[in-house]
Amino acid sequence: MRLTKTVGEYLLGFGALQQVDRLLPKSTRQSGERVYLIDHFFYDGSLLPRLPLLKKDRVLYIDTTDEPTTEQVDAITAQLRSDAPPQAILGIGGGSTMDIAKAVSNLLSNGGSAADYQGWDLVKVPGVFKVGVPTISGTGAEASRTCVMMNHAENLKLGMNSDHTLFDRVILDPELTATVPRNQYFFTGMDTYIHCIESLAGRYRHALADAFSHQALAVCREIFLSGNMQSDEYREKLMIASFLGGSAIGNSLVGLIHPFSAGLSMVLHTHHCVGNCIVLNAMDEFYPREVEEFRRMQESQRVALPRGLCQGLADSQYRALYEATIIHEKPLANALGDDFRSILTFDKVAEIFRRM
Repeated sequence: MRLTKTVGEYLLGFGALQQVDRLLPKSTRQSGERVYLIDHFFYDGSLLPRLPLLKKDRVLYIDTTDEPTTEQVDAITAQLRSDAPPQAILGIGGGSTMDIAKAVSNLLSNGGSAADYQGWDLVKVPGVFKVGVPTISGTGAEASRTCVMMNHAENLKLGMNSDHTLFDRVILDPELTATVPRNQYFFTGMDTYIHCIESLAGRYRHALADAFSHQALAVCREIFLSGNMQSDEYREKLMIASFLGGSAIGNSLVGLIHPFSAGLSMVLHTHHCVGNCIVLNAMDEFYPREVEEFRRMQESQRVALPRGLCQGLADSQYRALYEATIIHEKPLANALGDDFRSILTFDKVAEIFRRM
């Protein structure tokens, strides 16, 4: 039994971004001490006319070419610490941008560096008031209690898993996902599907997480087995599924797929969502029905999956992939039990990676 915290309030609907002022503390409407962290996809300034920018507001565009790192989070935090601390942070973008916004919020209140808080319940003080605005659906970062970063010094990909990491408020505006490229839309949307199948197959599942997962999966099946996954109706539904999937995983835990995907990110610099799909496609032994369904969704949407990613690697690279995977003890134990290392030997892990 555990005490569960969820996002405080959310605003849903086409055009919701234009009402962002409704979700910001009243005090910030006078002072304007607000920071907008915006995905560099919108560097052309196309979002700015839709934001209630005040004179003191700051806009920082976040480079999401690669996955977030502890160094990147520390650099952004240092930039904001040099001025008067903001009263609110808005993360507008995909999972990477929202995770950075959550991490920076935590650091501004707790001090130290990002690496200090990678783990479970290490953040002790609530962060700066923060609002999440996803511009792509699937990662669940808008609803989850973590913000994932790569720590190259420790060969580790791990988040600040804490109730303090949750956004205070969230805006779900399907208009923002209209320009997402087709393949990216699919791969990111499948992150929701993967969250839910991992949660349902783990030992930390419970009735609330199961309810979130089952509903999100039903929506994913409707969308990704349809003929037009990017219709207005389905873009709105996928935003809801993403939120539910993030809530599911925030109340339970991921399983085998995310640790293997983290290995791909750390060693081969594969982006998270496409990495998850690559891993799932090689997991017939552990998730047979789900792999078959994923392949039907992929065929239905005519999306090609990268192949041969781990073919012909050096032994040292397979060793690095193993180490970057096996370090994720909690999700691996969730999926396979405390004796997971006897199943996931080096040879077994390397065999799985060779299928990718």
